[in-house]
Amino acid sequence: MASPELGNAGDSSTRNLNPGMGDGAVSGTNKTCPVHASAGEEAKRSFRKGIARHNDYVKISVPESKVNHLPTEWWKTVIAFFYAAFNLVLTTVVITVVHERVPPKESSPPLPDKFFDYIDRVKWAFTVTEINGMVLVAIWLIQLFFFKYKSIACRRFLFLIGTLYLYRCVTMYVTTLPVPGMHMNCAPKLQGDTQAKIQRVLQLISGAGLSITNSHLLCGDFLYSGHTVMLTLTYLFIKEYSPKSFWWYHLMCWLLSAVGVLCILVAHEHYTVDVVVAYFITSRLFWWYHTMANLQTLKCSPNNYLTNTWWNPLFNFFERNVQTSVPCSYSWPITWTSGCLKNPCKTYSMVQSSREE
Repeated sequence: MASPELGNAGDSSTRNLNPGMGDGAVSGTNKTCPVHASAGEEAKRSFRKGIARHNDYVKISVPESKVNHLPTEWWKTVIAFFYAAFNLVLTTVVITVVHERVPPKESSPPLPDKFFDYIDRVKWAFTVTEINGMVLVAIWLIQLFFFKYKSIACRRFLFLIGTLYLYRCVTMYVTTLPVPGMHMNCAPKLQGDTQAKIQRVLQLISGAGLSITNSHLLCGDFLYSGHTVMLTLTYLFIKEYSPKSFWWYHLMCWLLSAVGVLCILVAHEHYTVDVVVAYFITSRLFWWYHTMANLQTLKCSPNNYLTNTWWNPLFNFFERNVQTSVPCSYSWPITWTSGCLKNPCKTYSMVQSSREE
């Protein structure tokens, strides 16, 4: 018969051998498993230990990729130029055709417009619009001249201008509005004189379609406003391709654009709907295009519904090789040759430079 001391010792040894097992407890319920490192981590750890133990390894520098993510492709810019020029000339032809269909203001008075009900006409306001437009275009051309990636920015500007004026040809031709004010003096109708119509087209082109140059005496080009297109688009491009910190520069250009658009209405040269539609189409087309151009994932995404636009094949043609967003970097446009920058007093051979060191 075993003594109580031996029994207690046996119980305690059993408890020590099986910790975590109590009375009535199931074996293994509170068992903890050891955490083992993965094979990949062990390999990395042994590799680091080997490098620390043997310092006679050789560091191999991998050359950087020489792929140009922002190619100039000036030949595409030339194609965009002809695309824009064709649509601008087409616009002058459509204006000449539509002018023959504008009803006389005596029989068809101007349509009601809320802005005209509250604001009286100011004669010199349209001159302010055209001056502001010319100033904005000049600012954009100067900025583009010093822009490093001018071929890409110019190509985008020409494509959007051409597309917007193509849309304008459609809206002008399908719906002919009466003149917005009794002050407008339209040129006489030619009644089928083809040669005189060609002369009017050339007159519009030579004077850039501006009233300040006395080249725009035709009526019917109301829906939508071409002046609003130029004022809005030049401001958007100036802001997009200039440093974000130039808030004063952006504010100045925005004021020029906003005042120019407002003066169109103050001069009663366009209906309010002409200006609203022009701003909406211009801003949305600009934002859609640049969203697709700056987000590379959208170019090949099957869920990108913007690829359903009719101009998507043209977009792919112009932007196929532009693989990143265009940075706001500027440089001197004239590249000096190496011979002009050589200084004979500072020409050393490799032997002389190594001896001096």
